[in-house]
Amino acid sequence: MIGTQSVPVKRSRRWVKWGIELAIVLVLIFGVRAWQQRTLIVGEAPAFNEIDLQGQEVSLAAYRGKPMLLHFWASWCPICEMEQGSINSVIKAGWPLITVAYSSGEAEEVKRYMERKGISDWITIVDNDGELARQYGVVGVPTSYVLDSEGSISFREVGASTSWGLRLRLWVTENFN
Repeated sequence: MIGTQSVPVKRSRRWVKWGIELAIVLVLIFGVRAWQQRTLIVGEAPAFNEIDLQGQEVSLAAYRGKPMLLHFWASWCPICEMEQGSINSVIKAGWPLITVAYSSGEAEEVKRYMERKGISDWITIVDNDGELARQYGVVGVPTSYVLDSEGSISFREVGASTSWGLRLRLWVTENFN
């Protein structure tokens, strides 16, 4: 029977093929991440003095001394909603957190949304005009910055993050910066 014989695939060739495919997937993942983060700032975090939803002044300088998470989100963003549990775990773990509601409506709308979602205990600044987001180079949400105890950016992330990933970045910043 001509043409019906199959040539056995050598294991080493299969592993090489899988290795190449894995390398391609990793290059794509890291390439997409780099592209997503291309506009985000590095270095010293821009200082701000804003009023939060509770009417309290929020100053970035007041958070010096311990690493913190600065998290940009939006009420219309399904990934931000999915990530709310991760942000809550950061708060429960005792890490300082400021959130910025980006293009999510006026303060009363944001308050109602946060009450419905059970996240009204977050320290939240409303950035309806996007000015604070522009200062930080944020063009998509969710975007998170981990700042060190001196206010410099240690990590920046666009897209969903796990609670473990966020807390690990904060821990690394505290212990190795």
